[in-house]
Amino acid sequence: MKCPFCGHLEDKVIDSRTSKEGDAIRRRRECLKCERRFTSYERIEEVMPMVVKKDGRREPFDRQKILHGLKKACEKRPVSTEQYEDVVNRIERKVMALGVREAPSSLIGEEVMAALKEMDVVAYVRFASVYRQFKDISELMDEVKTLFEGKGKNG
Repeated sequence: MKCPFCGHLEDKVIDSRTSKEGDAIRRRRECLKCERRFTSYERIEEVMPMVVKKDGRREPFDRQKILHGLKKACEKRPVSTEQYEDVVNRIERKVMALGVREAPSSLIGEEVMAALKEMDVVAYVRFASVYRQFKDISELMDEVKTLFEGKGKNG
């Protein structure tokens, strides 16, 4: 595996652990050249469905895109890397379990919203403001009110 620091191709595995769900192996590695340590994940390669965007475009499912959106919403919030990974893994499993060739992006967006709502309400409001494309402050305030009333918009 190529070292992310110096690009050297030889390393040694220091520690291997199976993820909680058993669907990935986390490996701590040490570069044999620069001696810096890094982490890699080994997963079964599954054929994920294409994601159908609102405008009809299709693109491959990208767990990194979901992870980036979560991290952006949770910026400066008390959310751990493990929590991000758990959310992305749950969404990925749910999309795979559908057994379809194409999945709407709205399904993924709603799953992210539901996870954020449970994880961190501030991050939820941040994500919702972008995802739902609120036109003005009153729409945002309505969302916050429903959040605190415990009703939510979709259930």
